Amino acid sequence: MRTRELPLHVTLVATPDAQVSPLSGLYETLTAFELLSSFERDVPARPFEVEIVAPSREAISGASGLPLGAHRTPVEVERTDIAIVPLMMLETPDWVTGRYPGIVEWLRSRHAEGAVLASACTGVLLLAETGLLEGREATIHWAFAPTFRRNFPDVRLRTEEVLITAGDRRELVMTGGVMSWHDLALHLIARHVGPSAAHGMARLLMLEWHGDGQAPYIDFAPRLDHGDAAVAGVQRWLEAHLAISNPAGEMVSRSGLARRTFERRFKEATGHTPIAYVQSLRVSEAKRRLERTDVPVEEIARAVGYENTSFFRRVFKRTTRLTPGAYRRKFRMRGL
Repeated sequence: MRTRELPLHVTLVATPDAQVSPLSGLYETLTAFELLSSFERDVPARPFEVEIVAPSREAISGASGLPLGAHRTPVEVERTDIAIVPLMMLETPDWVTGRYPGIVEWLRSRHAEGAVLASACTGVLLLAETGLLEGREATIHWAFAPTFRRNFPDVRLRTEEVLITAGDRRELVMTGGVMSWHDLALHLIARHVGPSAAHGMARLLMLEWHGDGQAPYIDFAPRLDHGDAAVAGVQRWLEAHLAISNPAGEMVSRSGLARRTFERRFKEATGHTPIAYVQSLRVSEAKRRLERTDVPVEEIARAVGYENTSFFRRVFKRTTRLTPGAYRRKFRMRGL
């Protein structure tokens, strides 16, 4: 739904950590309406005025080393309708707060004046530093979920979602995943210009809505460095005995601990209950086989520990939001 008179001023916030392709992709998509309007009736030719700001006007390089230019610095922009922090590609998956205090304060001030604040993927780390996400839901690429939770424990992280809006005015918009800038651009177009304009832009530029969220893409990477030797031992054993019947009971037996003690320590060490852990590990192996083989779903279900194929399908879809067949069609390795 259109909320303000067009054109809207959009500010893309660049840092030396920025990945250039999402930044330029957002810029070029939101400024492609003159071309789109030549094919689509009733689409305005210039609904957005877009500029890039960076901590300095001096030429800088993005995270990959590609040159990155900016029109102005944040302090020169006293008003904007939409401020976007695109993806930042970090050297390690650990975020250190306080790197860009000027940008964080600028974002906070623009929000107070009524601006929409948006982020793509790891850009949400700067949004979270404003304190505006406390007590709200947010999303980020699943690989950066651990550092986000450590730094912002009061934010409810939903890594399975690809797009989340929050705030009384839905003025906080976040997308998760490297290519989720597509979803962000299309969301902003649909919201401020109209759904038909978003549909037209998606067709024109071959942009994609990730309607299934991040769930199909999330890789189950269980922790083994938690320091609990008894739990780590059964984790390693389970990897080689995934299809065994009653795996949770066998883990308890092999741990040498009382059941309740084992379950408590397992949850503390891994973040999962034993049953949930087993199911996640089995689904992860099933995904690998669906991607790389033509083995029927029924055989894959049995190979990972499910005699009841219908139950396997339910567990798989609950985890990935796709049926095994749909997952195979989407992620099957080409050329096999």
